[in-house]
Amino acid sequence: MTHDRWEPHTKGCWAASGTKGGSSGSPVIDWQGRAVALNAGSKSSSASAFFLPLERVVRALGYLQNGRDMSADKWPAVTIPRGTLQMTFVHKGFDETFRLGLQRDTELMVRNASPSGETGMLVVDSVVPGGPAYKHLETGDVLVRINGEVMTQFLRLETLLDDSVSQNIKLEIERGGTPMTVDLMVQDLHSITPDNFLEVSGGVIHSLSYQQARNFRFTCGLVYVAEPGYMLFRAGVPRHAIIKKFAGQEISCLEELISVLSKLSRGMRVPLEYITYVDRHRRKSVLVTVDRHEWYAFPRRYIRDDSTGLWIVKPALPSESPLLSSGINQVNGGASNEAVTSDIRGVCVMDYTHQDNHQKLADGTAIMETNSDHTSEDANSRDESDAGSKKRKVEECSSADGIANTDNLLCEPREENLGDSGISENSILRDHQGATAAVSNASVAERVIEPTLVMFEVHVPPSCMLDGVHSQHFFGTGVIIHHSQNMGLVVVDKNTIAISASDIMLSFAAFPIEIPGEVVFLHPVHNYALVAYDPSALGAAGAAVVRAAELLPEPALRRGDSVYLVGLSRSLQATSRKSIVTNPCAALNIGSADCPRYRAMNMEVVELDTDFGSTFSGVLTDEQGRVQAIWGSFSTQLKYGGSSSEDHQFVRGIPIYTISQVLDKILSGANGPPLLINGIKRPMALVRILEVELYPTLLSKARSFGLSDNWIQALVKKDPLRRQVLRVKGCLAGSRAENILEQGDMVLAINKEPVTCFRDIENACQDLDKYDKSNETLQLTIFRQGRELEVVVGTDIRDGIGTVRVVNWCGCIVQDPHPAVRALGFLPEEGHGVFVARWCHGSPAHRYGLYALQWIVEVNGKPTPDLDAFVSVTKELVHGDYARVKTVHLNGKPRVLTLKQDLHYWPTWELRFDSNTALWYRNTIKALDTAVA
Repeated sequence: MTHDRWEPHTKGCWAASGTKGGSSGSPVIDWQGRAVALNAGSKSSSASAFFLPLERVVRALGYLQNGRDMSADKWPAVTIPRGTLQMTFVHKGFDETFRLGLQRDTELMVRNASPSGETGMLVVDSVVPGGPAYKHLETGDVLVRINGEVMTQFLRLETLLDDSVSQNIKLEIERGGTPMTVDLMVQDLHSITPDNFLEVSGGVIHSLSYQQARNFRFTCGLVYVAEPGYMLFRAGVPRHAIIKKFAGQEISCLEELISVLSKLSRGMRVPLEYITYVDRHRRKSVLVTVDRHEWYAFPRRYIRDDSTGLWIVKPALPSESPLLSSGINQVNGGASNEAVTSDIRGVCVMDYTHQDNHQKLADGTAIMETNSDHTSEDANSRDESDAGSKKRKVEECSSADGIANTDNLLCEPREENLGDSGISENSILRDHQGATAAVSNASVAERVIEPTLVMFEVHVPPSCMLDGVHSQHFFGTGVIIHHSQNMGLVVVDKNTIAISASDIMLSFAAFPIEIPGEVVFLHPVHNYALVAYDPSALGAAGAAVVRAAELLPEPALRRGDSVYLVGLSRSLQATSRKSIVTNPCAALNIGSADCPRYRAMNMEVVELDTDFGSTFSGVLTDEQGRVQAIWGSFSTQLKYGGSSSEDHQFVRGIPIYTISQVLDKILSGANGPPLLINGIKRPMALVRILEVELYPTLLSKARSFGLSDNWIQALVKKDPLRRQVLRVKGCLAGSRAENILEQGDMVLAINKEPVTCFRDIENACQDLDKYDKSNETLQLTIFRQGRELEVVVGTDIRDGIGTVRVVNWCGCIVQDPHPAVRALGFLPEEGHGVFVARWCHGSPAHRYGLYALQWIVEVNGKPTPDLDAFVSVTKELVHGDYARVKTVHLNGKPRVLTLKQDLHYWPTWELRFDSNTALWYRNTIKALDTAVA
């Protein structure tokens, strides 16, 4: 039985029936085949079950039968009267009521007036604040009579209440032996049962129901967070919270919350205060950021329609709401911004963006799964924190933190409108610099590099957890590699920013401010990402002290070199130590996770003798503070036994040379697709790569495979330090090298030049763009099964944007197969452009078993080789149609299933990234009502 939903005042019976989950509601019959009860619950640890009597069921059935119109095909909506005093009784024995003070004469009278075998009386157990019985009845009161009738049974009590809705009843009680009479009005239970709820950013908010008010001892009708969704979860608002204040206005009902929400615009940051039932006496304050991107649909209101049995969706906000407008207000938004905030007095709201944001309509989902089998949860789909993991749940922020952050984070200064704010900024800057200077024992490298360090906090919306990302919340340390008037760039590892579909907040060590960032480049192979920020958002004082680090790509680190490991603590304090390089060219070998996700491959990293543990990231510098490598986090999965596995992370140094090369391409004007950064379109870098996973093998092992002495001597001469040869572990499916190279091939030379490390292959690919742009192939000398071969292998060009489109159909999230999937070496021959990345609880995909980690290759016999074809086929389906879906699993096993489309609750929508605005947009593909879809 579920504690928060079990009906009070219900007397049933236990039985050792051995029923299990899924049997609730099944009839319990006697030996003559007559239904005598309903199976209502059971204990999973024993054979015990709880049977619900049928008296109340028969009463409800009678109302339905009497209200039916025999001339109509459908049953009409019938209201079954339910009365309540917003209180609960418990049945206690006469011995207990005597100890509560019940008089002996009263007990004798009750025994005589009650049915034979009565063993006790009804005692007040709880009273809901604000209800009819509040301040009239108290816990421990013993009920004697109602309307002059002795009342000792729940069934008679409930019948009397249901028959007395909106009427006064007289209760005779004894409190500590003192007789009392109380007149109470019976309230309609339906009036305090929510029949509508608000959905905003994947969250569900409604008036507090009587059942939860009874559990939490709150007043009915308060604004209750049933599911925080993305926006509130990101702010740290937990499930079951009660919202008390939002954007400076007290909130007592759902309409007041909607009114405040309608005055906000995208990108605003406003305070919210809430309480929880476990800490009801203190309000907690957090900062809520209104979604900038269209991760979810417009706020919508679901209203229960008893005549159809459906929840009807309607827009929650008026058409003139700024949240529905086509643009995001700037910080100095002029009259439009003033109009938005004129009614939210005393609250400083902030907006960082300058681009228009055309909101499109779509449906939102809150709970996603990646596991291919619903019976066993995939660890990657959870968001649980542990000491060795970079992911964590958002913790509730204290009031003090919320107030401190509000002063510094919300009121953003601008160069053209400094005024008095410039004075406060300068004072903050002086205090901050003074605190930094007070650290007299800091090394030169630490003092030099600290103004370039940035702390990341990254949130991934559940509606678009793409590319196998394994968590919704990441954090880490990055370093500024470019800072100018128009653009700032920060580099960080891809275990902090795994995908571009995310919300990023940057906190600077040089100046106390937090501003958003946007992903501009995700390296397809190496473990780093570039994030852009708007330097003008720092203000004049902040922009003056924040600076870019000096990069030192050459000379490369060598074993025995001294370096300084510098990073940031959670309190944004620089931490450093001097370490020794033990291995400057350690080759990574990270296996695939259960749910394929990004993993670093073809990388050599730097290892140190000592560091700060597996959760500390930062940079490696020389004594002058010049960056030689970033100290980044890598994600892997450790497998135990047959099927159990656990996410794990470790840190290594990523040489700065590859980052420097991409930075030079961006600053010098790359030839890639343009991307809007701070209002300016800039071409992004393209990376030419050989889509082959390689691993090093010692030359001593290669000799055992038959490699000749001439090649061994040539490779040793090329690289006396490594003394290794690269072997093919596998080709990415769909790559130009797939049908040419085979597993186990030794790559000896490229264009007759010996190769011994991953960088040699990267340099050969880059030389194609430098010297021969018309040629996209490499002449490889390989050693295969005792033979030396010359092969021509094509290279592939990849951008740094990542996945830019996702489609939600029937509650399953489909996308193009990302590199981690292709790295497994298999794509179905029927078509491989529709890969199921995730599925949503309660959706048709969940109900009919269309789980993740498989391709959809056909729908109703029509091929779906790519997303466009898939959308075209599914658009032909109508609401309620059954679709025949053919899938192919990662292991190559085909399967055919049927699925019923439900466009009412699960419309088809897509999410796309628009490089012209640098924003994600939602578009409804098909729904029953496109006005609110």
